[in-house]
Order: sequence, then C-alpha cells, then structure tokens
Amino acid sequence: MKILGIIPSRYASSRFPGKPLVDINGKSMIQRVYEQALKAKSLQRVVVATDDARILNHVLEFGGDAVMTSSSHPTGTDRCFEALEKAGGVTKYDYAINIQGDEPFIDPDTIDQISGLLDFKTEIATAVKKIKDYETLKDPNVVKAVLTMRKQCLYFSRQVVPYVRGYEPEEWLEHADFYKHIGIYAYRSDVLEQISHIPTSPLENTEKLEQLRWLGYGYKIYAVVTNYESFGIDTKEDLEKIGK
Repeated sequence: MKILGIIPSRYASSRFPGKPLVDINGKSMIQRVYEQALKAKSLQRVVVATDDARILNHVLEFGGDAVMTSSSHPTGTDRCFEALEKAGGVTKYDYAINIQGDEPFIDPDTIDQISGLLDFKTEIATAVKKIKDYETLKDPNVVKAVLTMRKQCLYFSRQVVPYVRGYEPEEWLEHADFYKHIGIYAYRSDVLEQISHIPTSPLENTEKLEQLRWLGYGYKIYAVVTNYESFGIDTKEDLEKIGK
C-alpha cells in the first residue's frame, strides 16, 4: 500500500498571516510539521501543498518536498487533491493523509495509527481522543465525534453530543464516553477525488464542519482512538502557550 502525506499550507490567514513561516525555537512551523510527518513509518512520501512562493521556496531550501497549488481552493481537502494529482495521482498512491500544517508537534505515531485503519475498503479515516474534563466538553471550539461500537463516525458537532438524559451536564462524563476530534484525515485516493467535487451540504454550512459534507453524502469515516493531544497554532498568542 502506498500512502502520500500532504501538508496543506497557506500564507494568508485572517488571524495569523504568514504563520507557516513563523520561527519556533530555531525552525519554522512548516519545517517542524514536515519533519514530524517524515517520522511516520507508514508514509512513502511527504509533500507540502502551498499557494505561496515564499512557503514553496522555504520548504525547498531546507530540503523538503513541496508543490505549488491554486490559491482558489476553498478547503484544505481540495488543495490535497490537487497535490495528489501533481504527486502522481490516484494510480500512484492508494491513500493520501491530510496533515494539519499548523501543528508543529504532530505525533508521527498517530499518523501510523490512522494508517493502520487503511485496508483499501476504508474510504476515510481520522483520529479522536477521549474527553476527560468538563471544560473541554462544553467548549464549542472543540469538535465532538459520535462513534459506533465499530468506531465508525456517526456525527461531528461543536455541541455536546450525545445528550445524557437524567443527569446534569456536569455529570455527563461519568455516564458516557465523549470524543474530541483530531483534525487529521486519510482518504482513499478515489474518494478524495470524489469529495473534492461534491457541493456543500446544509449540515456542513450549519456547523461549519467540512466532514459533515462527506457524511451527508454517505461516505463512511472510521476513527482510531489516540492519546495524542493536538495543539494547533491559530494565533500569535498560541505561540506563548508552547513557550516560543
């Protein structure tokens, strides 16, 4: 099985312009993501997919692999498909894994865990982490995933789901399992091509979660439960939290 790791990376950002190139203890954020992804044993190739020459040149300068993609892509998923095409297409790679470009300490083992779900039948795979505190549970910025007993994703929401009847919200963690979604995806290559062409859906527009588009069109998403605690850099303040 051949798996391509793709790191979408845009220079423009309303909250933190140029964040892929920000210095984190001597290395840029995009270099740290790239080097972490290279440690994953399951990936045959890792490539940065960008729409900005500054990022492209920087990646090439530190010896990385990068491709230039269109600046008009509405989502990272669309950028991933163009990168897959430029890297050889669906005939060369069986799966592509979308690795978030703003997580400089992404865990390579989590990438390999997700890869372990891939068996040519799996359409899309992702990762989740069990929620253990109420503050995280009620935070609308933390996306919750509802799973079946077979770890197939039923739904994703910014709201607390499922609802635990008969108990106060502060007691819910004692009576049900809740999962935080980790935003990394593995797509079967033909599925990535398909979902890059389907229109948005009402649920996606309501919750502002792209994965609801895929569920709404009947695609199956399976999840691996990991202990990895993701931390993305969305603002300059986030740099202070990691001791930059």
